[in-house]
Amino acid sequence: MGLLLRVIVHPANLQDRDGALLVLCRLLPDFTGLQLIWADGGYAGKLVEWALTYLFCTLVIIKRSDDVKGFQVLPRRWVVERTFAWLGGYRRLSKDYEALPRVSEASIYAAMTHLMLRRLAL
Repeated sequence: MGLLLRVIVHPANLQDRDGALLVLCRLLPDFTGLQLIWADGGYAGKLVEWALTYLFCTLVIIKRSDDVKGFQVLPRRWVVERTFAWLGGYRRLSKDYEALPRVSEASIYAAMTHLMLRRLAL
């Protein structure tokens, strides 16, 4: 659905795969029933085996076909882009105004809570 479960803001010098490992470690205690995670090609590699071994869930990598030219909608990737668009509607998240990563994380949680509460009210 594109609703965020956990958020970690990390420095730009940290590889995406390593950042994903941090997020998945934070997910483990609260979401034990997690069975399937979709990720793009940047997360391929040892992370797939790690998720299966330690989280007991399948990490499916959605890759773009090499023989396709131009724009192509990838399965499940649009959900991520839509979530970024939702968060982009919040002025506080439009730029990196914060000095501390935990304040950025809190801003993202506040925006996502607002989105979810609006959906509940409908």
